[in-house]
Amino acid sequence: MAVSAEHIRTLNKYEKTILLALERGMKNYSWVPLEQLKTTTKLAESEITYRLSRLIEWGMVRFNPVPYDGYALVFSGYDTLALGTLARKGTISALGTQIGEGKESVVYDALGLGPVAIKFHRVGGRSFSSARLNREYMPEEGHCPWLIASRKSAEREYLALTTLHPKVSVPLPIDNNRHAVVMSLINGANLNRCQLECPAEVLDDILANVRAAYREGVIHADLSEYNILIEDGRCVLIDWPQWTGTDHPNADTLLSRDIDNILAFFKRKYQLDYDRGDAMQWVIG
Repeated sequence: MAVSAEHIRTLNKYEKTILLALERGMKNYSWVPLEQLKTTTKLAESEITYRLSRLIEWGMVRFNPVPYDGYALVFSGYDTLALGTLARKGTISALGTQIGEGKESVVYDALGLGPVAIKFHRVGGRSFSSARLNREYMPEEGHCPWLIASRKSAEREYLALTTLHPKVSVPLPIDNNRHAVVMSLINGANLNRCQLECPAEVLDDILANVRAAYREGVIHADLSEYNILIEDGRCVLIDWPQWTGTDHPNADTLLSRDIDNILAFFKRKYQLDYDRGDAMQWVIG
């Protein structure tokens, strides 16, 4: 995260106003004109430019002079808005350190009523065209599709967690704002980094949770050894923004791919040989 917790705490009310104005303005502009910010915030131009210079220095806003002086939120500015709302709601009280990073997200530990994890979705941050091909919720067009897609990705993951918990071993969903999801902190390592004492039991546990999710109408659709955590011997399935319903036309294909990924991992690392067809029938049975 380019922005520091200290900068978030010391944001001036005018700076918060400008960030919110940029968020609204980016629904209509790729780069929000200075004149639009003056109209929206009702602040003097000198005040706006001074506050923008600070936000740019802190990595929350970007400036583009062509073809006009325009400004845009970047991910750290969007993070700041989400964190500010979550803090005002009492969901979080302190932001900790980064504990994970994926292709389209970063995860921090934080404090709420207890230890929590906060995941910031970053759809399109690295390869927007690739993300558009692989996400049915990606906007086809618009002035700021990364912002919209990241928010929708977070909303989808939060919906999956609230649908599945506690029947499926997933993190406890706590709150969602913009592109951020707050959930229980799982003190476990990724499956690919573990050396399991009883791999067959863990594989059975994973398949049982895939089956339980299927019974709730949900298929992970991106399951692998990289998004399963092992905490005190139990599996926890994470990273749900790509989930799809069991009524999806490609549901069987997506479920089969999930099962194939898991069985291939256990065969490769632990020489466990499960029949894919039997596993598939058990999950959907």
